[in-house]
Amino acid sequence: MRRSRIFRRTAPGLAVAAALAVMGMPVAHGAEEASKTNWLGSDIDFTLSGYARGWVSMNLENQPELKAANVPKNQRHDSAGKLSMVRGSVLLDADLRTGPLKWKAIGRVDRELKTNYLNDLENLRKHSSVVPTDGGNSITENYNNADMRELWVEAPIGDRITVKFGKQQLVWGESDFFHAMDLIHGYDLSWRLFFEDENEEWRKPLILLSTKIRIPEANGLIAAYIRPGWDRCEDIGNTYDIKGGRWFFQPYRGYDLSQVTGNNCRHKEGDMRDVTWGIRWQGEAFDVNYSIAYLTTFSADPVANSRFNPYKGVPVKANGTDNASFFDLIHPQIDVVGATVSGYSAMLDAVLSAEVAYTFDQPYNVGRGGLAGVGVPNIPGNVGVGLDGVKTKDTLTTMLRIDKNLKLEDILHTSRPSLSSIQLFDTMVIDYSGKEDLARLFAFGTKLQEHSTILTAFTVLNYKNDEINPSFAVGFDLSNGGGFAIPAVSLVLNANWNAKIEADIFWARDSNKGQFTNGTSQLFGYFDNASQLVMRVTRQF
Repeated sequence: MRRSRIFRRTAPGLAVAAALAVMGMPVAHGAEEASKTNWLGSDIDFTLSGYARGWVSMNLENQPELKAANVPKNQRHDSAGKLSMVRGSVLLDADLRTGPLKWKAIGRVDRELKTNYLNDLENLRKHSSVVPTDGGNSITENYNNADMRELWVEAPIGDRITVKFGKQQLVWGESDFFHAMDLIHGYDLSWRLFFEDENEEWRKPLILLSTKIRIPEANGLIAAYIRPGWDRCEDIGNTYDIKGGRWFFQPYRGYDLSQVTGNNCRHKEGDMRDVTWGIRWQGEAFDVNYSIAYLTTFSADPVANSRFNPYKGVPVKANGTDNASFFDLIHPQIDVVGATVSGYSAMLDAVLSAEVAYTFDQPYNVGRGGLAGVGVPNIPGNVGVGLDGVKTKDTLTTMLRIDKNLKLEDILHTSRPSLSSIQLFDTMVIDYSGKEDLARLFAFGTKLQEHSTILTAFTVLNYKNDEINPSFAVGFDLSNGGGFAIPAVSLVLNANWNAKIEADIFWARDSNKGQFTNGTSQLFGYFDNASQLVMRVTRQF
C-alpha cells in the first residue's frame, strides 16, 4: 500500500490518534456518572420533519447529438422546448434526543418520469459513432434512488468534547461554486450537474467517527474525523452522468459509457476500504476567523485507468457486462494541506475571505492515447482522448471572496440590504510542463493548462419581507473562455410551500464535436447547448 506523502494512509495520523485519545480520557468517569443519572429516562425528545419536492426542467437549446449524421433521419429530433426532467423526492428527517445523546436519521426517495427527451437520448445508444452502447439500464433507473442519507449518534464527553459516529456530512472550507478544502465528500452530480440547490442535498455522506474539542483558552476548537473504510463504492468521489443522460458532457449525450468502462473502487491507489482521515484547527484572533487543516481523502473527480497504458493495475470488467473495459474510473488518494481566513473590513463594510489548499499527487490523465488497432472503428490513431496513462502533479488552489450587503432599498425598493458576493477561484499545476500533455478530462483531448481561473458573482434581492427573492449569478472562465448566467427567483408561498424558478444559461468559446476525438473543450465546452429552465416546488412538513 502506497504511503501518504506525510503519513501512512492505512492508519490515522498521529494528530488524529492523539485527538481521539483525548476523547477517550473521560469515558470511565462518564460511565460512572451514567449509573447515577438515567440517560434513557424521561428526558426524551423526538421530532420528525421533511419535505415533498418536485422538479421540472426544459431544454432551451437544440443539442447536436440528436441531429448527428449517423442517427437515422426518423430518429433525429429537436431538443429545445422539450422537458428534460420531471422528478419527485420525499425526504424524512428524524431527530431523537435521549438524555445527552442526540440521534439523527435522514432518508430520501427520488423518482423520475421518462420524458420524450430522455427516450430520445436512450435511443441514441445504438447509433454511437464510436461503439454502440445499447442494452444498459434505462436512463430513469440511473436517476431513481432510495437511500439513507444520514444515520448517526452524537454524544458529549465532558464539557469540551462531542463525538459523532455514523453516516454524516462534514463541511470544511469557504468556497461556494467550486471547492478547495471541501473535499471530504464527493457529490452526486449525475441528475443535476449545475443548477443551484443546497449542497447538503447532493453531497454524498460517509460513515465517519468525528469529534470537536473546544479549547476556549485558545479561542478555538479541534475538529477531527476518521473514515474507517466501510462505505459503498458509489459513495466515493464525484458521480457524473456518464450513462448518456441529460447532463453528460457534449458530445456524449446518448452514449452510455458505463457499457465500456468499469468503476473500480479497489484499485491499489484508490481502495475504498482504506482508512482516510483529517484534522482541522479553527479559531479566532484579532477579530479574524481562521482555520488550518490536513486531510487524506480520495480525489473528487475520477481519472481513467486505460487498458492501453494501465496505471498500477489493469482495468476490471465493464459495469454489468462481461466485456473488458477500455478504462476504469478510479479515485486515487490525495493529501491536502489548507487554510482559510475571513474577517470584517470596516473600510469596505464587507466580509473578506480567502482559502488556499495545496494538494499532493493530484491525478491527471495523459492526453495522447489512440484507439486504433483495438477494435474501435472510425477512430484514427494517436488522437488525444486522455487514455494514455495517469500522471500525478501537486496543485495549488486559491479562493478570494468578498461578501457585502448592498443598500438598494431606495433604488430597487427592496425590503432590506441585498447580499452580494464576488469570488475568484484558481487552480495552478505545480511544475507544469506542456510536454507532459496532461488532459483536462478523460474522453476529451483538451490539454490541461497551468492555470484554470474562474470568476463568479451573485446578488440576492429581498421583497415583501423575504417572500419574493430574485437573484442573479454569473461566472466566467478567465483562462479558457465561456461562462454561465443564472437568473432566478425564490418564492415563499406560505408557511409550508415554497418555489424557485431559474434559468441556467451557458456559453462556450470552443467545444468538442465528436466523441473520443481531439478537441478544444474546457470547462464550459462540456456544457455547450445545455441551457435549461428549471422549476422547483417544495411542500415542507
